[in-house]
Amino acid sequence: MAVFSPRFLLPAAALFFFGAAGFAVHFPHPPGAWLLSLASTAAMAAPPLAALLRFFGPARFFAALVLTSAFAFTVESFGVVTGWPYGRFHYGEALGPQLFGLVPYLLPVSYVPLVVGAAAATRHPRSRLLWVLRAAVLLTLLDGVLDPGAALLGFWVWPEGGPYYGVPASNYLGWLLSGAASSAILVLLWPRGVPGPPALLDGAILAMAFWTGVAVFGGLLLPALLGVVLISGLLLRRAGTTYSGCVTFLKKN
Repeated sequence: MAVFSPRFLLPAAALFFFGAAGFAVHFPHPPGAWLLSLASTAAMAAPPLAALLRFFGPARFFAALVLTSAFAFTVESFGVVTGWPYGRFHYGEALGPQLFGLVPYLLPVSYVPLVVGAAAATRHPRSRLLWVLRAAVLLTLLDGVLDPGAALLGFWVWPEGGPYYGVPASNYLGWLLSGAASSAILVLLWPRGVPGPPALLDGAILAMAFWTGVAVFGGLLLPALLGVVLISGLLLRRAGTTYSGCVTFLKKN
C-alpha cells in the first residue's frame, strides 16, 4: 500500500502528464481537444489553488484570483490586438471558446498556478521588490519551455516566427514585464513572514512535466533541457520548504 502514499502522488501525476504530452504531440487535434485541455489544466491547477485558498483565506484568495485573472485577460487581449508586449500572435482553436474572440476563457486556469508557483519558489524574506523580480525571471524561464511547445501544438501562432523555435525574443521581454506585474499582485497579498505550503509549487511542477514532455516528444532540444533543469530546481525548492513552510504556517494558524 506504500505506493498509494500521498508523497507519491506528485511524482505519479508528473509522470502521467509527461506521458500525456506524447499523446498531445502525436494527436494534437483529437475530437473535443479543448475539453481535454480544460480537464488537464484544471487537474494541474487544483493542488496549488487549494493550497492557496487555505493559506490566504477566502478573502485574500478571491482577491488574488480575480486580480491575477483580470490582469491576464487584459494583457493577453491587448497583446493579441496590438502585438505589445509579446509580439504579434494569436490563439488557435485548440484551447476552446475565446473572450471577445481574442483570448481563451481557460487562460487563468493555466496562468494563475504558474504565477503562484513562481512566487512561492522565489520568496525573498526581506525584499518584496527582489521577490517580484525573481518571480518574473522564473516565469520567463518557465515560458522558455512552455511557449515553443504550445506553438508546436497550435495553441497559439506566431505569424512572423522568431529565433527560438519560432518564438520571437520580444515574447520573453513581454513575459518579464507581465510576470513582474502578476507576481506583484500575489506578493502584495502574501502574509508577511510566512513561506507558504509546499503544494503552492505543484501546478508549476506539473505544467513543466507536461511541457517538458512536449519538448522531448516534439524534438525541441533546448526547451527539453531547460525543462529538466526547472523541474529539478522546483522539486528541490519544494523539498526545502516542506518542513519550514509547514511549521511556520501551522504556527501562524
